[in-house]
Amino acid sequence: MRIRSWGSIVATAALATVLASVSASGQSIPRLADGKPDFNGIWDRPRILDITRDSNACGSGAPTKGCVQKGSGELAYTAWGREQWTGPRFDYAARCLPWGYTRAMQTAYPIEIMQTPKRLAILFESNNVFHMVPTDGRKLPENPDPSWLGYSVGRYEGDTLIIETTGFNGKTWIDTAEHPSSEQLRVTERLRLIDADHVEQVVTWEDPKTYTKPIQNTRVWVRMKAGEELMEWWCMENNKDLLEGHLADTHKTGTNQ
Repeated sequence: MRIRSWGSIVATAALATVLASVSASGQSIPRLADGKPDFNGIWDRPRILDITRDSNACGSGAPTKGCVQKGSGELAYTAWGREQWTGPRFDYAARCLPWGYTRAMQTAYPIEIMQTPKRLAILFESNNVFHMVPTDGRKLPENPDPSWLGYSVGRYEGDTLIIETTGFNGKTWIDTAEHPSSEQLRVTERLRLIDADHVEQVVTWEDPKTYTKPIQNTRVWVRMKAGEELMEWWCMENNKDLLEGHLADTHKTGTNQ
């Protein structure tokens, strides 16, 4: 396993300043042969432990600057959602189960986007997972088999790529702070190129079983320098130390997570 540094790099500006400065640069955005915005590349993103909070630090530890996160503030839970938030929780990722789509999108590890006119693939450095986003006009499946990453489709509104994702299994957290989600979760992402080296991502979570109103974050990604590549990163197989610790805690508290 190769471990990427998690050192934080403080951004030099807040979200509004970043958007204003890069928009005023007058740079044209890269495009595919069909004229759609070209998101191909390796992207550093803000490290987001908690979706309710702001952050001005890139996550990878590489010498990139300009990542920004505007958090949602306090969340509004349903009765069921608050029970999940305040009750005992099981850290599935520490046992090498999949992180899930929304949590994986917020880790310290960069992502690579590979895009064609009909399809976009998101490659995650964390656990070397990939996620496919068809952009060929198809609709979301009506009754998909529940999964960790869900099912996505993409469409364009002008130069904004809108990715909608449903079909989650309800077993994942939204973030590392352990904010819960259910099988009713629906994620909508709006991606637009601010310039050749910056992407604005506006992500909205809707989960009526868990939250009484939608949650929204706004972020800026930064293109990593030429020569930077995704590393190989794997969860520790058969993670006995953490598992034994969890079983000991369960035995002491009498809980069954």
